[in-house]
Amino acid sequence: MFTGIIEELGTVAQLNRDGDNLHITVAAGMSAELQIDQSVSHNGVCLTIVEQDDKKYTVTAIQETLDKSNLGELKVGDIVNLERAMILNERLDGHIVQGHVDQTATCTAVNEQDGSWEYSFTYDAGIGNVTVEKGSVCVNGVSLTVVDSKLDGFSVAIIPFTHEHTNFNKFEVGSTVNLEFDIIGKYVARLMQR
Repeated sequence: MFTGIIEELGTVAQLNRDGDNLHITVAAGMSAELQIDQSVSHNGVCLTIVEQDDKKYTVTAIQETLDKSNLGELKVGDIVNLERAMILNERLDGHIVQGHVDQTATCTAVNEQDGSWEYSFTYDAGIGNVTVEKGSVCVNGVSLTVVDSKLDGFSVAIIPFTHEHTNFNKFEVGSTVNLEFDIIGKYVARLMQR
């Protein structure tokens, strides 16, 4: 379980294919504090550490993960948003994030405003996911509030701190991002289908 508050930016140091699996090695300051078998969110995807040393660690993404996220598009040198699993007796500064990406979206607009940025995204609404204005959505692991909700898209407003401390500053029109929709909203949508 995560909060969507990014702790650190990591750099993809190595990518190794092993059948359908992708082993992703990430260089990050938090590496020395991690342990094998811990969960870390990578652009919103919960992955288990399989190797670790003081400067880098490795996680494995299976084909299902690669199909539903942007991790299969990673290149050496790419920056990823990182968050360790939450501690249950700590404040929940973001929202409840499972680290289970529902689908990807495409960035359709980046509008710099006077001191902030507005990013717009579209996604396949046929899968059944929804956003609501002022509701929560997780974009590349970042807990955000929906500004403008549409049937197949939404916008979010990014403050300078988030822009500087996440990989949002790398997004441009056409970028693929990971989405995790609000868990309560997903249950309500599923029950409405019945």
